[in-house]
Amino acid sequence: MTDLNGPYTFSSALGDNECVAGTFHVDVDGWKIDWSDGMFELHGYQRGEVVPTLELLYAHKHPEDRPKCEAIVAQVMQSGGYFCMYHRIIDSRGRTRRVLTSGEGIVDDAGRVAEMEGVMVDLTTTLQRETEQTARDAVLGATSTRSVIDQARGILMGQLKMGADDAFKMLVSTSSHRNVKLVVVAAELVQLANSPNARNYLDNAVRAIHSQGSASAGRRRAG
Repeated sequence: MTDLNGPYTFSSALGDNECVAGTFHVDVDGWKIDWSDGMFELHGYQRGEVVPTLELLYAHKHPEDRPKCEAIVAQVMQSGGYFCMYHRIIDSRGRTRRVLTSGEGIVDDAGRVAEMEGVMVDLTTTLQRETEQTARDAVLGATSTRSVIDQARGILMGQLKMGADDAFKMLVSTSSHRNVKLVVVAAELVQLANSPNARNYLDNAVRAIHSQGSASAGRRRAG
């Protein structure tokens, strides 16, 4: 990794844009640090604005993550070998970036760590996109669940000539009696209602739900 501006590409499978990334090389003797243009960009600088130093590097670590980062570097300096750490940095504009740093402590013939090199990849946009997608999926799932339950409640209201609250209570009672999720009971009922060849099964299901609901109501009154 001697060419710090080489043709390295770091992309995310969750989007079309490439991730910001940079490579670094450290000569341990004197702690001379070389950064690629990407490393300067990650820390909010342009090449020539600052001289990379260990102090500058640590100054940009998130205060909560800095001790762990320092401990990992210290361990690599003792034993060499590969390392990988996920942490946060704060760039010169105060923006927090979530990054993955991976590299290697290179041991010389005398068994001492003489060099360290690696890559830092910005995962901020990727993680944000994944979080947003998870939130959207959760909203869609909740909406879909409500829709199915509302449909099942409507079926019971029409079949048994009852109000919305009583229909919902019967669905809940059947769910509890069968020890399955409410949405499963509702989905089964909706599926039967949408099948032209399942009229008898639908009637039987409605009668079963009515029977279970009535029995549960009777036990509650008795109690």
